[in-house]
Amino acid sequence: MGGKDIDAMIEERRKRYGVADMMEELQLEERLIYANRTARVTKGGRRFSFTALVVIGDKRGFVGFGHGKAKEVPLAIAKAIEQAKKKVIRVPVIDGTVPHDVVGHFGPTKIIIMPARRGTGVVAGGAAKPIFELAGYTDVLTKTIGSTNPDNVVRAVFDAFLQLKTVEEVAQERGLPVEEIEKRYNLYANPKLKVKLYYPWRGVHG
Repeated sequence: MGGKDIDAMIEERRKRYGVADMMEELQLEERLIYANRTARVTKGGRRFSFTALVVIGDKRGFVGFGHGKAKEVPLAIAKAIEQAKKKVIRVPVIDGTVPHDVVGHFGPTKIIIMPARRGTGVVAGGAAKPIFELAGYTDVLTKTIGSTNPDNVVRAVFDAFLQLKTVEEVAQERGLPVEEIEKRYNLYANPKLKVKLYYPWRGVHG
């Protein structure tokens, strides 16, 4: 879990979907997760620097994160944004929510992500909420277990994102028509239906 190389997984995902070629067309928004001051003790005294964690996204399925360090906060944020642009990935968004339930891990952090009916909102806290908002999700249920350290939470969320599959991918794996998968998903997403919990790909109720 903690040994996962999220950066390598992100790079592989970017190459698969050709995200680098789409970057110029994206209108990305930025959200600062934190900006912390750090100190390094030397013979001459303490030397201070700042670290920043930033999330960027276009609210249409593209989202990334970056970490920057510099002697001034604005420069640290700028570095984080530049790094985030190199880690933007494409995630499937269906009717404002995730296509299926998924669990992301990173180090001592685990996050459970489940689809939600329209009108539910983004039920997430801490560093996770802005990630879903900038990715374009409007309705999603999450539960963070373990460490709530922002760095771990962000990477756990992206680990979950990397496991998400599109409707076409699920249909191909299960040998079903795309229309059938979409029909099951729409059954779940309809707010008028009184369904406690429905996993559209598994076809079972919780």
